[in-house]
Amino acid sequence: MLFNNMIKYLTIISALFILSGCVNKHGISAKYYSDCDEYYDMQGYYHKECGKDDIITYKEMGEKAEEVIDYVVGEEEKKPRGNVW
Repeated sequence: MLFNNMIKYLTIISALFILSGCVNKHGISAKYYSDCDEYYDMQGYYHKECGKDDIITYKEMGEKAEEVIDYVVGEEEKKPRGNVW
């Protein structure tokens, strides 16, 4: 019994260690600090693009969560747009 519990704990701990990713301000990625591309365009505007190396971003997580909620609960009725008279 003790051996079985120890195997379970070691399996859970190793799975958490292997499947863990770094949580940063853009999402979950393999690196703690995401590489950002910073540049100025022809008009002199500054651009900073980050999060290309993320496994999943917070925006994608929110979209997928909404899809799951719609699937489980059921989509709300689509209301007619514009003038209904």
